[in-house]
Amino acid sequence: MPPSLITLLVVLAAYLLGSISFALVASRLFGLADPRTYGSKNPGATNVLRSGHKGAAIFTLFGDAAKGWLAVFLVSRYSSEYAWGSYVVGWVALAVFFGHLYPVFLRFKGGKGVATAAGVLLAINPWLGLATLGTWVIIAFTLRYSSLAALVAAVAAPAYALLIWGGDSRVLVVGIIAMALVGKHWQNLQRLMAGSEPKIGAGKSR
Repeated sequence: MPPSLITLLVVLAAYLLGSISFALVASRLFGLADPRTYGSKNPGATNVLRSGHKGAAIFTLFGDAAKGWLAVFLVSRYSSEYAWGSYVVGWVALAVFFGHLYPVFLRFKGGKGVATAAGVLLAINPWLGLATLGTWVIIAFTLRYSSLAALVAAVAAPAYALLIWGGDSRVLVVGIIAMALVGKHWQNLQRLMAGSEPKIGAGKSR
């Protein structure tokens, strides 16, 4: 099989993996309503938490993060065997991330990508992932706004990447993920500015 075809199939597989919505998987496993029918209607861990079932929210969080980590880890693990350069790792990282944002299984209407981005960054570089995740945790647990934590972490991630790699192409991949996260949270930003954004644990989204 030609190397270019193998690369294409790997990227496609990463996208399909990203398209698996663990919010829906968790809701079915725990007997909950479809997360697209309540709260923010977003198929993500924060909205699943609004159902009142913490176990389902944790399952969603770890599932969405794990798929991002797994895709990048596997392609990095076998990159030498198949002579894949860092650009293939970058394509896979973007494919699994955008698969979550625009999943083929949900008519391209997916989640906001925070957990999946965290998994991707942890697989690309553990220090980058931990620094970005730490930023999210600090903001989320002090100010109690998941969206604000995501926005701050998204802005911080490319800065951390620059500190680690300088002008490496991987910084571009992190930057694209960061811009997509900000774009997905644009309405949340508007609600934050208006003072109407619900806090973590709120039972109802506005």
